[in-house]
Amino acid sequence: MSKAVFLDRDGVLNPLVYNPITSEYESPHYPEDFSIYPNVVKALKKLDSLGYTLFVVSNQPSYAKGKTTLENIKAIGELLADYLKENNVDIKEYYYCYHHPDGDVENYSKKCECRKPGTFFLEQAIKKYKLDPKECWFIGDRDTDITCGKAMGMHTILIKNEHSKEKTGKEKPSEYASNIYEAVIKIMGGNKG
Repeated sequence: MSKAVFLDRDGVLNPLVYNPITSEYESPHYPEDFSIYPNVVKALKKLDSLGYTLFVVSNQPSYAKGKTTLENIKAIGELLADYLKENNVDIKEYYYCYHHPDGDVENYSKKCECRKPGTFFLEQAIKKYKLDPKECWFIGDRDTDITCGKAMGMHTILIKNEHSKEKTGKEKPSEYASNIYEAVIKIMGGNKG
């Protein structure tokens, strides 16, 4: 296994949710707010059929910021994992960072190695699964995702999510896509094998 696709979660696999307190679209804070975008299963199965190992790498700072409970965040992660497993999508590992440097909750409010654009989780996966970064892709909806992937020498795709656009514009990805399925089509275009 030398090639992989690293996927951001919120805004890529599932919709962001409007938070009336901050007037921003954010990661879901409660399990009942979680849903999956159409074509996610179809897209990920296509990547699997092309021989890509799949990983999810996501910053989840809402507990550190005091916006929801850690139990809620972990329950949402389990909903995604269960849904994909039930639909025969093999995600090799889920990497979640629960920290934030400007948080309110002790032990979670700190600068850490695992928060994107840091490459800690990517380095772990590359080493553990003997991946070739030049054969890997990172798909995300923010500059931090693109920075993270590029720092490891990966190809990158920015999902043009209207609710994330204020978090983009400083990084130039390898490709742009409107959604996860379009991103997979772009990867197939670069995969002549």
